[in-house]
Amino acid sequence: MQTTIEKLLGSIIHPELEQDLVSGGLVEHIAASEAAITITLRFPKTRDPFAVKIKNQAEQLLQEHFPAAKVLVMVKEGAAQKRPEPKQHTTTGDITKVIAVASGKGGVGKSTVAANLAVALSLLGFRVGLLDADIYGPSQPKMFGVEGYLPDAEQVDGVDLIVPAESMGIKIMSIGFFIRPTDALLWRGAMAVNAMKQMIHQTKWGALDFLICDLPPGTGDIHLSIIGELKVDAAVIVSTPQQVAVADVVRGVEMFRNEKVMIPVAGVVENMAWFTPEELPENRYYLFGKGGARKVAEEYGVPFLGEIPIVQSIMEGGDAGQPASAIDPRVEEWYRSIADKLVGTVMKNG
Repeated sequence: MQTTIEKLLGSIIHPELEQDLVSGGLVEHIAASEAAITITLRFPKTRDPFAVKIKNQAEQLLQEHFPAAKVLVMVKEGAAQKRPEPKQHTTTGDITKVIAVASGKGGVGKSTVAANLAVALSLLGFRVGLLDADIYGPSQPKMFGVEGYLPDAEQVDGVDLIVPAESMGIKIMSIGFFIRPTDALLWRGAMAVNAMKQMIHQTKWGALDFLICDLPPGTGDIHLSIIGELKVDAAVIVSTPQQVAVADVVRGVEMFRNEKVMIPVAGVVENMAWFTPEELPENRYYLFGKGGARKVAEEYGVPFLGEIPIVQSIMEGGDAGQPASAIDPRVEEWYRSIADKLVGTVMKNG
């Protein structure tokens, strides 16, 4: 499939460069699966007059050859910007985009959304990592069925690196790998921050398109530490429709918009939006109110990425170590829609 895509892109000529997209080095990344094809094109000239025409031509050509797949061609302009040189040795240099998943309060399903979003991006063909930054309540090991994983150390260029767990093609690092599930972490802020720094900079991430950071609820040391240690490209805020949860969305938005932080909010996800019984598939019961997160997103000029209802498979999948977006077609469709919007927003911002 990859070879066919490259041949198709190689048939498109840039009129000014007089080279095809492949030999001209304009194809930055190809992510392909049976369900979706995502292409990133980078044009060396800013405001290239042929960019839109070539993007449309590539999308049309790929859609004709792969009618069953959803085709998305994204355009970047100008030379690729290197991430700033870190003050210490780090393994994050080959990570393209870092997405923080946050919530103003606990209990809204933030970690479940982070896990399923990571799976949705992986199913779209992207290389994905997941950093469980919820130091005091790590849940990603259970959600991906890797609770018993004990990280090995691997020496690379004289530096000891932590080998992450892998599940469903996603690289996962969590403090949960280093403690027993029954242990309570009685750490002061500085200890938690130091542990987080080690997981960020010493994990053998390799080349990733997206690193999803599952942040703790609220705002505090861990959030500021991650923002200081990683170049976070965008934030996704998770809420339920309840007014008490929606009020905390505002705090989350304002934290990322703070002049000392300045991280774009890619959007809001409304979790537990409604409940539909299996025996009454046409019925929707709005147990926690209706549309609260969507409304506050509109009020604060933040994109609304989508709604996720209460579905039994989401709970069962998390408990069984298989996020529901990998096993339930309905959940996969909801999260794919959110992932598509997120990718479009993040790539558009460069």
